Amino acid sequence: MAHRREWALDESLWGKSRGLDPGLPPYPLVRHLLDSAAMALFLWDNFLSSSQRSCIAAGLDLAGEPKRVRRLVGLCAGLHDIGKISGFQFCEARAEGWLSDELMRDRGKIGVDDVAHDLAGMKAAPAVLRALGFGNELSSGAAVSRVAEIVGGHHGRFYRPDPLAVSSAREALLGGKAWALQREAHAAAVFDAVGAPELPMKFSAAAAVLVTGVVILADWLVSQEHYLRSRQRRLGPLQGHFGKSLRDAECLAREAGLMPVALERKGFCEAYDIAGKPNALQRSIAEELPTAVGARQPGRRARGGILLVTAAPGDGKSEAALEAERVLSGGFGTRGFAFLLPTMATSDQMHGRVAGVLARQGAGGAGLTLTHSMAWLSKAYADDDLVAGPRVMVCDGLENSTRAEGYQALMRPRWWLRGPKRPLLAQYTVGTVDQALMAVLPVRHNALRMLALSGKTFIVDEAHAYDPYMQVLLGRLLCWLGAYGVPVVLMSATLPMSVSDRLIKEYLKGAGCKQSEERSFSAPYPGWLYVDAETAECTVISDALREEQAAERRMDLKVDQVPVVHGSCGGARDRLAVIERLADPIVSGSGGCMLVVCNTVGNAQATYTWLKERYEDRGLSRSDLQILHARFPGDVREARTQMVTAGLGRLGPRPERRIIVATQVVEQSLDLDADLVVSDLAPLALLLQRAGRCWRHETWWAGQGRPQGRSRPDWAVVTGPRLVVLDPLLDGGGVPRQWGEVYPEFLLAETSKALSELPRATVAIPGDVQDLVERVHGDRPELFHWDDPVRSEQWSAYVGKGLAERSVGGALVIPRPRGVRQLHQLHHLQGTEDEWDAATRLGADSVRLLCVYQQPDGTLTLDVGGDQELPQPGEDGRWAVKDVRRLMGKTIPVRAGWFSGERERCQPPTAWADHPMLSELLVLAQPVCDGQPQPVTVGRRQMWLDEELGLVRQ
Repeated sequence: MAHRREWALDESLWGKSRGLDPGLPPYPLVRHLLDSAAMALFLWDNFLSSSQRSCIAAGLDLAGEPKRVRRLVGLCAGLHDIGKISGFQFCEARAEGWLSDELMRDRGKIGVDDVAHDLAGMKAAPAVLRALGFGNELSSGAAVSRVAEIVGGHHGRFYRPDPLAVSSAREALLGGKAWALQREAHAAAVFDAVGAPELPMKFSAAAAVLVTGVVILADWLVSQEHYLRSRQRRLGPLQGHFGKSLRDAECLAREAGLMPVALERKGFCEAYDIAGKPNALQRSIAEELPTAVGARQPGRRARGGILLVTAAPGDGKSEAALEAERVLSGGFGTRGFAFLLPTMATSDQMHGRVAGVLARQGAGGAGLTLTHSMAWLSKAYADDDLVAGPRVMVCDGLENSTRAEGYQALMRPRWWLRGPKRPLLAQYTVGTVDQALMAVLPVRHNALRMLALSGKTFIVDEAHAYDPYMQVLLGRLLCWLGAYGVPVVLMSATLPMSVSDRLIKEYLKGAGCKQSEERSFSAPYPGWLYVDAETAECTVISDALREEQAAERRMDLKVDQVPVVHGSCGGARDRLAVIERLADPIVSGSGGCMLVVCNTVGNAQATYTWLKERYEDRGLSRSDLQILHARFPGDVREARTQMVTAGLGRLGPRPERRIIVATQVVEQSLDLDADLVVSDLAPLALLLQRAGRCWRHETWWAGQGRPQGRSRPDWAVVTGPRLVVLDPLLDGGGVPRQWGEVYPEFLLAETSKALSELPRATVAIPGDVQDLVERVHGDRPELFHWDDPVRSEQWSAYVGKGLAERSVGGALVIPRPRGVRQLHQLHHLQGTEDEWDAATRLGADSVRLLCVYQQPDGTLTLDVGGDQELPQPGEDGRWAVKDVRRLMGKTIPVRAGWFSGERERCQPPTAWADHPMLSELLVLAQPVCDGQPQPVTVGRRQMWLDEELGLVRQ
């Protein structure tokens, strides 16, 4: 390394000012750089998992030199704000007033062109590193460029390198010679503090993404207002500052909830609160998976692996996945897990289950977060966990951090983890898969999301629930996780082999496993398949345990395919009349529980209304007939979901009779057991999911006893498990107009045909499941035939839509890790894409609607009676958390297109305009006349909120 010049540090250059004591000098930049470097070193030692440290070291070709890698990570964090020695110093008049005369006299061309400090840092980094002695040899030139990219990306967006970055004309924009010398002096202070690091000969993009995540996290932690104000008042000599920063780092990380907690691993039944013993699937994971994971050759680096678990609904896949996490984390050095599901409702339910699992294993101090767009409304967080906490002072705007009963009270996250973009950083997190998919979309801070995921075991439930667009995103994420050696668990009851094969190959491609290219990966059903990331070697559940699992869950499901007509002219085939006949034994006979699953909310509302009118005078109460769909206000939907799952769950109390009318919200992860399931025709995989709610707990009850000792009704015992499919396509019918494009016509037609050809009109579960899924949903040869134009048209539309969705996904998603040469490729779209602009689901453009009531005097209230006026902010303009939560809890997600041309008259009150969430709401003001709310015309439809039916749109 070349000799380095020594220059006196000028502490008038400031790093933080906003929110600090105006009577004191701003917080010096050099101290903020040292704080960040110290925090990065602490995070390396304590927050990163051993797998993350190994992955970064391998990406620098320094697998055997962890201390050298540690010092380099500290240097990157310490240089992150070096670009603030630029025009940034003049962005606040008060702070500018503290600058030294020498700097003021040598401003160069500062002000001629506005250069953001992160971009300025990237431009200045090569010269700064040369002054430290780097970049003069070809061996370190690539690493210099990579460090510059990391410095430029510390606010979450990577920039395209500028070939003119080091030209004298460009340097003049960053100030004169005095400014350049101060950049060198500040960098030298960091360089010496972290132990004089050396640059490597290699610095892969994948490793750089993780280092950027560490830099961002370190910066955020030491940029908290309370920390900075305390440091500002007690600066002390610069010589001892770095040591104090190192000592303070643990307290900051612990306050933030980032310190990992080791579980007290308990036995299977105790850990997962299971009566009796684990089933064969769960036992096979506990007994056989460790051998597969531990089969690596001595001395070979752990590269991860992917586990696919396939089993029918109700087979305990969630507990099997958590047990697999125990095995995989131990084998690959990850710490904690991300448990991701398709919907907010299923995430909320799983969060409570995971909280119990962790609490029973002594992890009460660990961070467990719920992560989805409306997670803060969950009862997992109390109101006083959500009041505003200390702010993180970052220069792209103030990030308002927020402080974040039973097991959930023990496991609620620290307040810091409730801040924007942070929940995935918790050691344990449960949420929607969308939160993870944003890591592979070109949005700000995708590097931070990648850091959060790369140290955990990654679990995806209901892997079948994603359309072709989301499968592209999921596949790309698995590719990155494969590169990081992250163990992955995929779970599904109805996943086509073609899809699982593509996902597994994406993971192996990321891991660099060339042996997978000519192979095909198929999992037994039920059971599991484990694929090693290094060799693509496969291990499957043993035949004995697979057969035992199949026997435990074996059930012959009777499928009655009934032709129906939608509308009032169907006669005996009228859909509602058919449902009434099916319900009659429950209402008039020996009782029982029936689940009716409708394809649209409108169908569900019409079905509920019909049954209520027919049976109200025969003693059918409101608790006997219930409706559940996604168009209820959030607080109402949550209460209804809990009522439904409690009544039809494993432990009861099971009602004597109940009819549940629902939509697709019951397909995934809701624990329901019905004596009879009636369903509108849907794609076969979804019908099987719905059928999974039929006699779901029969095997368990046979061994453990039934809730309240109540047996199934006589009519159900005679028929056995039964799925009735209301099929409008039978006998030449068509897809009902009111279904719209809910499901592809091709899949509906193929499902109808497959059901009509079932031997004995019976599905043997689990034996027939995979073959049926493959027949309808699997890859197949060309189906275009001139002699069958209708089917050919359906097939072409279905294939075309899938190709279009995959094309959109491929255009948006970031490149595979080995395809990234420069980090700006992770933000390849024009402009600065923020997360609210990112589409993790196609066609999911929605808004949140608040239904209120306009009283005769014009007052808007939350209730029909007019007693609950709309909450307003206080005199200081601030909102009480309880009021915001109350309002948001009454909102309903609806399609944005419904309000095309109507948004202006549906705007929220003016006083809400400054609130980031309330200002985005649409408000439906329903006039109250003679004590009754009246419909509102929106577009060509009438809309109103009905207490029983939810939001009605006709």
